[in-house]
Amino acid sequence: MFRGVFGTGLLVRAVHTVLTWGVTAMLFLHDTDLYHQENNWIYLQPLIFVLSVMCSVALYFGVSLMDPGYVHSDIDEKSFPTTEDQEMISQTSNTVRMRRCGYCFLKQPMRARHCKSCQRCVRRYDHHCPWIENCVGENNHCLFMLYLTVQLLVLFWAFSLAWSGFQSETSWSGWLRVNIFLLLAFILISIFTMVVCLLLVSQLYLIACNTTTWEFMSHHRIPYLKQCDSDTNPFDRGVVRNLWSFFCTGGTVAWDQIYFRATYNTV
Repeated sequence: MFRGVFGTGLLVRAVHTVLTWGVTAMLFLHDTDLYHQENNWIYLQPLIFVLSVMCSVALYFGVSLMDPGYVHSDIDEKSFPTTEDQEMISQTSNTVRMRRCGYCFLKQPMRARHCKSCQRCVRRYDHHCPWIENCVGENNHCLFMLYLTVQLLVLFWAFSLAWSGFQSETSWSGWLRVNIFLLLAFILISIFTMVVCLLLVSQLYLIACNTTTWEFMSHHRIPYLKQCDSDTNPFDRGVVRNLWSFFCTGGTVAWDQIYFRATYNTV
């Protein structure tokens, strides 16, 4: 289930860990609300904050090391449409073919894509995230969303704490000398807050539409989407069902059956 810890993403994960705990240390060492509560023997808020950071780091390593949904062998018969779907397939199979990957030579399930960075085919491929040094796919996409949510909450909290720690001085040079390290931490927190917020909002929109980042960006180049209108998504079953299917159900989905049914119903 998990990839080797000492893979190509070791440096990225090390940088993430160092930045996370480095910024956390800055918030404790400077004159922030955490620092005041710790000095006053009030440990509830500092403890909750540390536990939140630990939870965020644990989710990061989980989504980073987890198998995103690699295609390990040629797809089995269960992923193909059943006998009752043969009439639908006969009307659409002449335009949509199951393709064999040109890199790993495996038959790709519908919505799978070969990732050149991971050198593997990934089911329901969304994108390759360089920050986790792993693909986001069918197996780890939900965990990826949980990680983004927790990370954003921690960043908002850290933003507030960093802001509370700035000390006023009579001169700009004096202020910079006193607050330089906290200012660097504040800039990092602000950047990551904006990035994670934008990523979380965009991912929620795509999930509500039951489409992936790859499908959204390359609609005109994907064989099973080229024949559809640019504003038509054969996998869209409504916002509520899309969200419920993503967050509340698990396992491998036979997307070709959903696709053929949707295509048949629109003929």
